[in-house]
Amino acid sequence: MAKSKGNGASAAPTRGQQIGVITRGSLVEGLEMKLDAEQNVEDMKAGKFVVIEGDKNDFFSMVTDMRLDANNQEVLLHPPGVEDELLRKVLAGTSTYNIVSLRPMLMMPKAAADEEGPRPVKAIPSHFSEVQEAMEHDVAKIFGKEGDPEGRFFSIGNPLDMDTEVCLDMIRFAERSNGIFGKTGTGKSFLTRLALCGLIHFDKAVNLIFDMHNEYGFKAMKENGSSSTFVKGLKQLFGERVAIFSLDPQSTRARGVQPDHEVYISYDQITVEDIAPLQDELKLNPTAVESAYLVYAIYKDRWLRTLLALEGPDVEEFAREIGAHAGSLVALHRKLKRLENFPFMVSKLTDGDVVDRIMEYLDKGINVVLEFGQQTSMLCYLLVANIIARRIHEMYVKKSERFYATQRTEDQPRQLMITIEEAHKFLNPTAARQTIFGTIAREMRKYYVSLLVVDQRPSSIDDEVLSQIGTRITALLNDEKDIQAVLTGVSGTDGLRSVLASLDSKQQALILGHAVPMPVVVKTRDYDAQFYSDMGCLEDMPEEERKARVGKGTVALYGDN
Repeated sequence: MAKSKGNGASAAPTRGQQIGVITRGSLVEGLEMKLDAEQNVEDMKAGKFVVIEGDKNDFFSMVTDMRLDANNQEVLLHPPGVEDELLRKVLAGTSTYNIVSLRPMLMMPKAAADEEGPRPVKAIPSHFSEVQEAMEHDVAKIFGKEGDPEGRFFSIGNPLDMDTEVCLDMIRFAERSNGIFGKTGTGKSFLTRLALCGLIHFDKAVNLIFDMHNEYGFKAMKENGSSSTFVKGLKQLFGERVAIFSLDPQSTRARGVQPDHEVYISYDQITVEDIAPLQDELKLNPTAVESAYLVYAIYKDRWLRTLLALEGPDVEEFAREIGAHAGSLVALHRKLKRLENFPFMVSKLTDGDVVDRIMEYLDKGINVVLEFGQQTSMLCYLLVANIIARRIHEMYVKKSERFYATQRTEDQPRQLMITIEEAHKFLNPTAARQTIFGTIAREMRKYYVSLLVVDQRPSSIDDEVLSQIGTRITALLNDEKDIQAVLTGVSGTDGLRSVLASLDSKQQALILGHAVPMPVVVKTRDYDAQFYSDMGCLEDMPEEERKARVGKGTVALYGDN
């Protein structure tokens, strides 16, 4: 199907196999293709990437739906029997036929130079335009190719039924907050690990990962759920470019991992702003939070230590002294007593401030995974993530303001991406107004900080926050509200809704937004020995090369003295 322009002009790229022709449609509602008789409708999967060859443009499109049709209703009323195979073949493509719904996503003028790239769809192809299988050069033209000089493109997987790569633009991925969504058991952690590998491998952002279930730092269970099969974590893949901080060092060591730093938090590091977002988890009423502010107004950083030191009737007496509601303060005291059960909570720090230590690593471009070990209660996760992220953000604001003032390259902060799981707990409509994570999402990278939010219930995330999510990588979702939430602000949602609902439960995802030129369904790349090699896994390198790389990481952190 290759076509030549003649007169010595270079030939157009070879096109794919024709699978049908356009018969009807509109710019708003999408197009319909009559499938060629020799094509099997079972091969037309929702999310498949195809190319419509118009007269003046090529239209890069996605299959969104399929239906069976007939031009003679008598055939449907009196279908041929199973044994009458010949009649079935005669009817196929004449009396009976298959219609495939297509959503054009991008168009490329045939006269455009390659470097101009595809454009938004503002026209439609004519009747009987050929629809063809997409080829490797079509995918590369849209999504780029890993190995480019800038280290811009990271292969996330393949289009459906194709053996070529779909790439995320990691520069654009790092520019905005992003989301990874999917119902439980569909591989959200796997997708998150892939995205983090791309950021670290190409050094497009330094990462702070709140690893609630110990799935990112070191070994994690393979996505098939087999307890006997593990995959490498970020520390194994990237060596000294990743540091593991642990809230539960004993648990971390029991897994065969020596943490780079043990995490302890003093009561004096906790502000009322860290407690306020925990109202739902602690079942606190607003009056109790107001009481906390009264205590803070008098005792400042010592407010929590002072409150927890009280016992029994002393709490009511204390409430009268400071003018707080006695019942609310008693309730606040009782609920906050739960914090004393956390082994990482201490009265006084003996090994320096953990946030300063994390910032030291981030400033050197070393990614930090904070493991929670067995401290996996939601209260613990919310508290620690809020405390650390709030203070890291404060430091980034100061660094950014300094850079804006001096405009010196050496003062420019590294782009930071913070990964949080169970994101709806931090970013529901109430919490988003109280937590630092809602602030970060709304700032849209103003202070060089963005989020990677991971969640199985995107419908519970605040609408304003969702609107700021640049790239959405979504595995299977069944709940209509969750599907609608993921597609908020996206055109052509009817077709994409059906695509989302029809994804396989493993290793498939719909990707749309800032880091890809058009929505695309991918079969994600394997997280295996080949992937480890592609990432430059230190463990599998020859000893001499491994030592050289470790040495570079050590110099980055401690200097060459």
